[in-house]
Amino acid sequence: MTILGISGFYHDAAAALVRDGEIIAAAQEERFTRKKHDPSFPENAIAYCLAEAGITIAEVDRVAFYDKPFLKFERLLEAYLAHAPSGLRSALEALPVWIKEKLWTEDILRTRLGYEGPILYPEHHESHAASAFYPSPFEEATIVTLDGVGEWATGTIGHGKGRHIEITHEQHYPHSLGLLYSAFTYYTGFRVNSGEYKLMGLAPYGEPRYADLIREHLIDLKEDGSFRMDQRYFRYSTGLRMTNRRFDRLFGGAPRQPESPITQREMDLAASIQVVTEDIVLKTVRFAISQTGCRDVVMAGGVALNCVANGKLLSEGVADRLWIQPAAGDAGGALGAAMAVWHLAEGKERLSGSDRMKGALLGPSYASESIPTRLDGTGAVMTRHTSADIDRMTAAWLDEGRIVGWFQGRMEFGPRALGSRSILGDPRSKDMQRRMNVDIKFRESFRPFAPAVLEEHAPDHFQLKGTSPYMLVVAGVNEDRRKSMDPTVAGFDRLYQERSDLPAITHIDYTARVQTVSAERHPRFRSLIEAFFARTGCPVVINTSFNVRGEPIVNTPDEAYRCFMRTNMDVLVIEDWVFRKEDQPHAVRHDDWKEEFPLD
Repeated sequence: MTILGISGFYHDAAAALVRDGEIIAAAQEERFTRKKHDPSFPENAIAYCLAEAGITIAEVDRVAFYDKPFLKFERLLEAYLAHAPSGLRSALEALPVWIKEKLWTEDILRTRLGYEGPILYPEHHESHAASAFYPSPFEEATIVTLDGVGEWATGTIGHGKGRHIEITHEQHYPHSLGLLYSAFTYYTGFRVNSGEYKLMGLAPYGEPRYADLIREHLIDLKEDGSFRMDQRYFRYSTGLRMTNRRFDRLFGGAPRQPESPITQREMDLAASIQVVTEDIVLKTVRFAISQTGCRDVVMAGGVALNCVANGKLLSEGVADRLWIQPAAGDAGGALGAAMAVWHLAEGKERLSGSDRMKGALLGPSYASESIPTRLDGTGAVMTRHTSADIDRMTAAWLDEGRIVGWFQGRMEFGPRALGSRSILGDPRSKDMQRRMNVDIKFRESFRPFAPAVLEEHAPDHFQLKGTSPYMLVVAGVNEDRRKSMDPTVAGFDRLYQERSDLPAITHIDYTARVQTVSAERHPRFRSLIEAFFARTGCPVVINTSFNVRGEPIVNTPDEAYRCFMRTNMDVLVIEDWVFRKEDQPHAVRHDDWKEEFPLD
């Protein structure tokens, strides 16, 4: 049986294809359209999934959509009616879209797909729960999902065992951890549904001075992790903004304007909401475990991408083992919907295997033989080498301080580059974080970079319990590798202090978002890191996504080459082809990036 899972129409549209319980393909629509967080019908992602499976839509047995549109519309209507006449402008913008399009999801699916078979609609958080549990390595697990909002639920607790999932507790709209965090994302001047990870990265620069204000005025938090939000401070139910003037007065002024300087207030706000978020997540998971009796935990939903909170679950011993869906947001809902139909609706047992996500390498790949043809007309100058030679050469370039674009095999599913569409650097360099942020990624200099480490060497460098194959857990850098910082230095000036013997991946609070690399999940990437280790004695490289800020991760070889030429990368490796910047025609240094990619 072949099941096509689809998410779309809100943000992060995606498609996934499951055949007899095995995940064949999955991809986000943004990677094809080049529109970040593209919410539109994922026709390109669907076409890819079908092509990867070698089938047409006529050979699909079931289509699964990741939520229930009518139930979501009910929630929207009730929210508007409850606050009327407030929110009239928002209603006038949203309701016509629903009436013309979103209420007719099934007609759209059938028309756009040319599909006449069964279409099933798991609930939004059921899709999240299925995406977390079924691909995980656990036979039994506590399930926690947390996001902005699905239909009515904003978070759930459940239990998974074998092929069965039972959702036992729900938190309902408008009380939402995802929306609370997004309110502070908006207030600190970043984009909602995009800038939350910036807020998380900013938090260590501040002090949680506002945490008590949040607890006293914004939320009523219970010991089980459930809470109620005082809606007098928010406008997301009725308006086009997340917060209101009462919120402004509570925190001492209007929201930061995008592109304006980040001040100590924004740093402290980031630290404060991060502390409160961690408190809620830890209470929720503790309560969930008390209900299920199972200390293996799986998570999904956008809040599950808060890797600092995830790290606390392990470092504080809340969970014994933790597995997080790599595409934890709405994109992963497409996969979860398909898995829910297979296991719950069809009653099929789970396949055996340690981790059925296949390293999240579920997207398109490109044969080496096709690369020259795809780049024909660009003037690209390239040379071909064996894999062993490429590993040796790339290790040498990294050791020399060069920055390398790395394009290998199938594209990752989810927001993290895991060694297939990556930009790589030397973590030992004191200047590499600034160079990669400013010269390559064209983004804020405070943003941290992730270390990719050979799995067996992770304990030598990081205080990590277990593994972190999907770069979704923050862990402390081992104390014997840390270097003292001047406590009188504040704000972004702290960025320029050497913090450890791997300064480029050590955040200012002595933590790092770790990716552990095994031969099972990421063999090609591991081979390169092994070559770097053999040359330098360091089993760690910097791994960041192959894109510039404001754009999705590259998908195709030609996109990779364009990104390479538009930035100050030194070398590009696509499969077994090497492109050195000095060999390329019209290669220039880019110092005018702020005009094209303004800070948001």
